[in-house]
Amino acid sequence: MEGTWRWVLVTAIAPVAWGSTYYVTREFLPAGSPLYGAAIRALPAGLLLLLVCRTRPRGSWWWRSIVLGVLNMSAFFALVYLAAQLLPTSTATVIMATSPAAMVLIAWALLSERPGVLPVLGVGLGIAGVGTMFLGGAGPADLRGVLASVAAMVMSSFGYVLAKKWGGQVPVLASTSWQLVAGGLVLVPVAVVVEGAPPALDGAAVAGFAYVSVVATAIAFAAWFSGLRNLTAGTVGLVGLLNPVAGVLLGTALAGESLGGRQIVGILLVLAGILLGRSSAGRWTRRPRASREPAGDSASCPVSRPSVRSAEPGS
Repeated sequence: MEGTWRWVLVTAIAPVAWGSTYYVTREFLPAGSPLYGAAIRALPAGLLLLLVCRTRPRGSWWWRSIVLGVLNMSAFFALVYLAAQLLPTSTATVIMATSPAAMVLIAWALLSERPGVLPVLGVGLGIAGVGTMFLGGAGPADLRGVLASVAAMVMSSFGYVLAKKWGGQVPVLASTSWQLVAGGLVLVPVAVVVEGAPPALDGAAVAGFAYVSVVATAIAFAAWFSGLRNLTAGTVGLVGLLNPVAGVLLGTALAGESLGGRQIVGILLVLAGILLGRSSAGRWTRRPRASREPAGDSASCPVSRPSVRSAEPGS
């Protein structure tokens, strides 16, 4: 159980870092260029991790990296951008908060991770907490925005579970770098077509992009996929609900936003849901995986050529 909580804390780095991007984006990054912003965020982060690993994809990992990069990065960012244009932030946030439930169902189908009653209740409690924080008086929702937000949630949930299914064959940092590079490269031509010339960046914007690329992307996604390697997908999805919690708390601390009773109750419900889901770790069952790497080595990056070859099936 102690080792499990260690991986929960590692995984929590990702949603907390992602929650901080709301403030950084609003205060320091140029408005009106979300696709360029996503590309500038993803591509340098992937190249940084690639520089650390010095390991390129081999065999099936060329197309797998593209599939995961599109699902988890480029298509996800584009759909979130579309949803943001059509929906109130509160509505989009609550729709995205259903991701843990989607991850539970997809992991059940793809990985045979069958959840027990208490973890499912924890997911429900966490989603209710996010709804409590954000819903209320948002007005009617645009169906196109709802569909875009649901598609983003389903695609990323499927991509995360797929990354977990495939990820045991290669180190975490390597597969994370390949996804980010692939997703960033796909985003660049889309940004050129949709947004035209790239935005001009001043010193504050460069510093902001450095933060979101290194901390909120490279480090955050490495932590997220490390969690997926060592925890059930449902648990990782539940920890992901710390994203809106971190956004609310950081907005209160740094931007002087008000924290009302409804937000406090919602935060407490999310935390209670995470604790409930993790207090019943033994009630998640999963199919044994013979190819699973030892947890302590799951984030390492082999540099030598023989180590890279040994990561490929059938080598």
